[in-house]
Amino acid sequence: MTFLAFDYGAKRVGIATGNRITGTAQPLKSVPPDFAVIGKIVQEWQPEALVIGVPFHPDGAAHQITERARKFGRQLSGRFHLPVHEVDERYTSVEAESYGVDDVDSTAAALILEQFFREHP
Repeated sequence: MTFLAFDYGAKRVGIATGNRITGTAQPLKSVPPDFAVIGKIVQEWQPEALVIGVPFHPDGAAHQITERARKFGRQLSGRFHLPVHEVDERYTSVEAESYGVDDVDSTAAALILEQFFREHP
């Protein structure tokens, strides 16, 4: 079962793909938050479901980006008619940065997807 995960940002959206059987994910790329571009990726990978990272403050409180990410998830669901699962993505970008990768956003998306697989075996 193939999934796509998204690390939402106002300027860039990191995208990763993964498989529930192996429980692993790999970064794909970061793209502008443009549904035409994202639609081509969804069409190419034909995922069974989508996962969106939703950020929160360290104390668990929502902030401005929390609602934007949720709105993005609702738009994904409406446009592509796929289930969209939310994952608390606190610290995924910080963890991705610590790896010294070139594309922090897609690496964060891979971490989000692997977290989803761990939480929903």
